[in-house]
Amino acid sequence: MKVTVVGAGAVGASCAEYIAIKNFASEVVILDIKEDYAEGKAMDLMQTATLNGFDTKIIGSTNDYNKTANSDIAVITSGIPRKPGMTREELIGINAGIVKDVASKIVEQSPNVTLIVVSNPMDTMTYLAHQVIDLPKHKIIGMGGALDSARFKYRLSEALNCPASDVQGMVIGGHSDKGMVPLTSLATRNSVRVTEFLNEDRLQQVAEDTKVGGATLTKMLGTSAWYAPGAAVSSLVQSIACDQKKMFPCSTLLDGEYGLKDLCIGVPVILGKNGIENIVELNLTEAELNKLKESAEGVKKTNQLLEL
Repeated sequence: MKVTVVGAGAVGASCAEYIAIKNFASEVVILDIKEDYAEGKAMDLMQTATLNGFDTKIIGSTNDYNKTANSDIAVITSGIPRKPGMTREELIGINAGIVKDVASKIVEQSPNVTLIVVSNPMDTMTYLAHQVIDLPKHKIIGMGGALDSARFKYRLSEALNCPASDVQGMVIGGHSDKGMVPLTSLATRNSVRVTEFLNEDRLQQVAEDTKVGGATLTKMLGTSAWYAPGAAVSSLVQSIACDQKKMFPCSTLLDGEYGLKDLCIGVPVILGKNGIENIVELNLTEAELNKLKESAEGVKKTNQLLEL
């Protein structure tokens, strides 16, 4: 099992670390355009192998896609964050060029790869990948919902004053502050709906705190988060690599599911050795379905800024 991670920044390196520690991949290749940066991250991580008890081989490379040949799974984290004074159009223009170039080079070396897109705006970058590379649609996945759901469960456990492992919950919709749809009606604590423990006002606060989870951390840290995003990506990779068939909300290309077409947005899917093996259609409340459709309109507007 060979996994490539493009982008050796905080999220990419964290992703590579979690994959290695879980010890299910034989090889992880980290790529970056900055000279010796990926090589340095790989060497640093390899020096933890005896301490963390893993046998995964980690190699770094400065932009040499030949090293990624025959990858089973590839993760794209490369791109730039939005900077002060930068318009959304400028961000999309820059990151679209990067994602298009990276995805094409990966598929050239690994025609059977499963691609996981992390670069922002994630739903739009996932849609772009579908438009510009020749892979079956079940092999192109956007990572967002897994991270948003982890943040949702954290906030629920906080409100319930219970261990996070006691909580189940899911966030669907677009991977943005306004686009997320935390499914409070379906969330449970050890199979009991959280509506039995929390009133509507508290649940609404949990949902709002979840939606601004990334922005909250960016304000506190001065940069984007990396531990939880890296862990979220590694969980998707593991479910595919080990054919676990776990359910995650992921950004996937819809063709009529939930009444939506021709866009990528977060909905629950089953992830196994073939990538997205099934799209799960939930019985949403009317309010939740309306919020999902509103979120989809926002994603479509962002998609219109792409120059395909």
